[in-house]
Amino acid sequence: MTATPSDLIGAAGELGARFEKRAEQHDREASFPFDDFADLREAGFLALCIPAQQGGLGADFATYARVSRELGRHAPATALAFNMHCVTMLVTGQIADDLAWTPDERDALVARRRALYAGVVEQGHLHAQPFSEGQAAGALAGYSTTAEPVDGGYLVSGRKIFASLSDAADVHNVVAVAPGDPRIRLLGVEKGAEGLRIEGEWDPLGMRATSSRTLVMDRVFVPVEHEWLPPGGFDQAATRWPHLYLTLSFTYVGLALGVLEATRRYLREANRGANPVKQHGWAEMQLATERAEALMLRAVDEAGVDPSPDAVRRAWASMVTSMEAAPAVASTALRLCGGRALLKPQALERLYRDARCGATMLPWSVDVCLERLGRAGLVDDDAEPPA
Repeated sequence: MTATPSDLIGAAGELGARFEKRAEQHDREASFPFDDFADLREAGFLALCIPAQQGGLGADFATYARVSRELGRHAPATALAFNMHCVTMLVTGQIADDLAWTPDERDALVARRRALYAGVVEQGHLHAQPFSEGQAAGALAGYSTTAEPVDGGYLVSGRKIFASLSDAADVHNVVAVAPGDPRIRLLGVEKGAEGLRIEGEWDPLGMRATSSRTLVMDRVFVPVEHEWLPPGGFDQAATRWPHLYLTLSFTYVGLALGVLEATRRYLREANRGANPVKQHGWAEMQLATERAEALMLRAVDEAGVDPSPDAVRRAWASMVTSMEAAPAVASTALRLCGGRALLKPQALERLYRDARCGATMLPWSVDVCLERLGRAGLVDDDAEPPA
């Protein structure tokens, strides 16, 4: 029997409850949650967004958003790292199916993703999707990683910063450009490939369990079979299916919900729930979270190919609202719960640090989205929203 969205969300809640018990240790050590991903693998969740006819659980974009929110409610760093895996499955699956291809490109896409999906379903492969290079904001800008065409594939050179799953992924799916060709390539670099190395310490403020070190590639050979989208496919996805860049925010809406639960539990156990000052702050927290979740769900449920300018603006608004609501709610929680909530291993201390990380995440950082919202309808032409 095919799992329903409700089944998948329920299963995510059960998994998340396990992850939550380990989150403090992984945060303290800045260690990758291999145990969480073993549970995801055993539950078939690495194939969450792979179509059922290809052995997956068949979650579409809207269902994935709700599953990610549920995981984020329990273990935000695990949910954020898991997002990097699921985005590859969505981009090569539901999103790719909505794009325009020649017959030959369609045949290549189908064959290559069949192999990609088989690796996940049959061998439990974990995929990462490191894009950031720290040069410029935008889904189609700021990439200096090169893919030099050679017999049978490409030689890839460049570096990706904040490469989540750096120590755990079996395949790092990077974006790169070929010399003289502006089209962006999506290429799968295998773990252990010659010329690939992972550099740097990982000791950040929050989201410490994502293991987001720097990925360095020095003429790494990538076979043509690991070009997951035909050339130009990623450009199409970024411009015609822009809601794919909302996925980071689902974790943060879940995080805000987790902060609510931790605050409620803390105040009730401390017998402070009857205090009018605490109640006022609690009401503010609920309002901020409800707004973020409602806007997220509206944006998610109208996501699709070639969205209207209004839908894209709502997506930007949703991104800002989610990424700003999480730290605001977490900050209020600390104020309401008092000094002891600042102490490790209190969950609120960790969640506050995790919440601070979302606003800067590219390509749809809060600053990028605010800039676009400020120009939308006043300066920019609505007919072609930027990627």
